Amino acid sequence: MDLHLRNKRALVSGSTKGIGFAIATGLAREGARVILNGRSEASVSDALTKLRALHPDAEVQGFAGDLSDPQHITRLLEQHPEVDVLVNNLGIFDPKPFEDIPDEDWALFFNTNVMSGVRLTRAYLPKMKQKNWGRVVFISSESGVQIPVEMIHYGVTKTAQLGLSRGLAESCAGTGVTVNSVLPGPTSSEGVSEFVDKLSGGKPFDEFEKEFFEKARPTSLLKRFTTPEEVANMVVYICSEASAATNGAALRVDGGVIKSAF
Repeated sequence: MDLHLRNKRALVSGSTKGIGFAIATGLAREGARVILNGRSEASVSDALTKLRALHPDAEVQGFAGDLSDPQHITRLLEQHPEVDVLVNNLGIFDPKPFEDIPDEDWALFFNTNVMSGVRLTRAYLPKMKQKNWGRVVFISSESGVQIPVEMIHYGVTKTAQLGLSRGLAESCAGTGVTVNSVLPGPTSSEGVSEFVDKLSGGKPFDEFEKEFFEKARPTSLLKRFTTPEEVANMVVYICSEASAATNGAALRVDGGVIKSAF
């Protein structure tokens, strides 16, 4: 199936590893001209080498910078003033009891998980509207619907992304621009290893995974961590021409964790 992404310019924030890298790889595989992003030159260089090894003909560039920082976004726009596809994937998470979350953490999480997407979309959306074609995707989480008690601050930022995505979609009514959010479930990305270390108490991964889905995510139908590639498959489709009628949606790749038919 041709998704008609060839030569589309795509930026995926936070894409040197995990879900972001899988999305960037999927877009590059479909012929998009992809901008990989990470905080350091080393991480970006490593990711570019890895992606080019997977797809030697891919047209990929890198941008090293922290896109939760407005000054780094200004520098990004100087190099890449226009994109056709924007995937707001940059995000952080950290399991911590609610009583132990200081104001500084709340501000950090909101600035990184929400405001990075606000600023990037504000920068790129006007030209998408002018061209009457564009795709904006927010990588939210099932945690935005079912707030996890072990990291409430993270869940709240993911809920905010859902509202932001829907509001922006309303602003694009009648155009060829769509704005959607994708809700992964617990995913076996690189960042999960630290999450597992904090919650597992030293248990082997297989044992922790089984216990996690029995106790922390008992509604899961998948009963395992989703792979980054499984999430990326949905995102690549939503970025494509084939998804034109999907707009303002919250699309779940959560393994059935959210116990609702709607």
